Amino acid sequence: MTFNTGLSRDGPGLLVRDLMGEEPDADLKRLAALSPDIAVLQNVDYDHDHIVLGLIQARLAALGHEMPHAFTSRPNTGIDSGFDLDRNGKLGEPRDMLGYGRFAGQGGIVVLSRFEIVENDVYDLSGVQWRDEDAAALPAGNYFPDALLARMPLHSVAAWDVAIRTPKGLLRLLTADASPPAFDGPEDRNGLRNAAELRFWSRYINTHHLADQRFVLLGTLNNDPSGGDGHKRAINQLLGHTALQDPKPMSDGNSVTADWPDRNLALRVDYILPSHRLGVRAAGVERAPQAADGTRHYPVWVDIVWE
Repeated sequence: MTFNTGLSRDGPGLLVRDLMGEEPDADLKRLAALSPDIAVLQNVDYDHDHIVLGLIQARLAALGHEMPHAFTSRPNTGIDSGFDLDRNGKLGEPRDMLGYGRFAGQGGIVVLSRFEIVENDVYDLSGVQWRDEDAAALPAGNYFPDALLARMPLHSVAAWDVAIRTPKGLLRLLTADASPPAFDGPEDRNGLRNAAELRFWSRYINTHHLADQRFVLLGTLNNDPSGGDGHKRAINQLLGHTALQDPKPMSDGNSVTADWPDRNLALRVDYILPSHRLGVRAAGVERAPQAADGTRHYPVWVDIVWE
């Protein structure tokens, strides 16, 4: 399962406070009700001591769904670039960070599993540099100074390759939360970054010869194949990769995974793409009424079969 949650707050420590409250978080209730074997959660605030992670696991256990194995690491969000990236004349604002964030670690990623995560077989790809990975996708006109490019990561949040030892064998999770291709200017820095992040996974699958392995690419890719902003060629090429299959999880006859009613916008931006070495038994998007102050995304799940 992948779920871009509402588990982020406007300041450090606030999520810990809320998770320690008496009432379980609504998103965690939804997770427990769906009872996935493996779940990747986006937009979860990160803390160095993994207090949030422990509280999430404790809450899920109290709700009747134990997920004793977990992985997280520091995301790129909220790390100051030292530059005025949005050119508004101010430094140190959320859009001036290496990845959007009001504070370091805001809106990170968490992997939860009922099965063992192989700690010595986890690759944190969050530090891959944009100019080294996809220089052709950088904004034109030297928009980013050389001093920034020397430390500018490709991934605005995080990207991981996580091995999980299931009862059937080793399963690899490739996961990320890609940049929204919006909230920029004519330089298209976020649109170009999103496209580069999506192309990254095609190259990663090819260069690491994953086509013959059992793996799943999942997360928030923030690009709809036909609607909204973003470079459509990037998402459609990834969906058409020969090593991947797209089960197109649906609800009510469509594959929308996020709604923004105030913008009259409904898009497919969250994906689970199993490799062709896996079978797919069922897939779906779990839609429920959205809270006004909650996540705009819905949980997406795929029931895979080991073939």
